[in-house]
Amino acid sequence: MRAQGILRTWHDDRGFGFIAPTQGGAELFVHISAFPRDGSRPLQGETVSYELARGADGRVQAAKVMRLAVGTQPPQHRHAARTGGVDVPKLLGGLLVLVLLLVLGQWAWQRYRLASQRTDLERLPPAVSPVLPDTTPGASPYRCDGRTHCSQMTSCAEATWFINHCPGTQMDGNHDGVPCEQQWCTSR
Repeated sequence: MRAQGILRTWHDDRGFGFIAPTQGGAELFVHISAFPRDGSRPLQGETVSYELARGADGRVQAAKVMRLAVGTQPPQHRHAARTGGVDVPKLLGGLLVLVLLLVLGQWAWQRYRLASQRTDLERLPPAVSPVLPDTTPGASPYRCDGRTHCSQMTSCAEATWFINHCPGTQMDGNHDGVPCEQQWCTSR
């Protein structure tokens, strides 16, 4: 059986209030979950109809609340939007989305340009400059012929010439400029 009453107090921040029954009696507790989920908040002073039910604590409270005078007072936040007021949170949210899209677009453009530059570089032939043997006439009896180790040398002079003129030699282990110290260029 439905009863009627007036919403005497409403604590919007906490989501509950109290209904004063029209037929008299003690005020009834009502929770926000008892109201219809139509998006409008309960308003203090509005007339409602309700059913009686027991809450989790065993006390009688209002349930299945219906508004009897729906639309008599439009909610204030909807009224402000209709009169042309600026909704600052929506404006800031839209601005934030726009900035994020711009940043994402810039990042994607940079990645695209970098990928296209790599593709262009891959199409180019490799820039290899071959190691040419030293062919200066009469300058030296040696030439870079691919030998890199001390066991392939015949003298200290040859090993010294190789580490100074040929790439990739492995004859100066301690990098002091003296090659093959144990075989050819021993200290005297």
